[in-house]
Amino acid sequence: KSVIDMLMEVKDLERLDQQNLAMEKLGYEVMGEYGIAGRRYFRKGHPLRTHHLHAFASGDSNILRHIAFRDYLVAHSEIARAYADLKRDVAKHCNGDMGEYCEGKEAFIKHYEAVAINWYSKLNK
Repeated sequence: KSVIDMLMEVKDLERLDQQNLAMEKLGYEVMGEYGIAGRRYFRKGHPLRTHHLHAFASGDSNILRHIAFRDYLVAHSEIARAYADLKRDVAKHCNGDMGEYCEGKEAFIKHYEAVAINWYSKLNK
């Protein structure tokens, strides 16, 4: 399934929190931090997800982590293919259990996030 993942940088998370009703009216489910401190997470589409929106305050280190990983995958198609293959394989075997799905990707993501941040940092010196 295709899910559009979006990253939003905001000046003030509390102001964003005040927009939860507006986000719900747009069809998003408001999830709060949902396991990542300092994040605001919204998801759209039920039962089939269509969109994930991750919001962080300006300067949060998670912004770099997400952007570096994305850009690394764009620049390294063989790693992107391996990640896509892994996600398909994990999805086949997790029986819709999102916790198991995320767990199945975790080691790959942690490894390549570290590689990606190093790569991205060198590019942007």
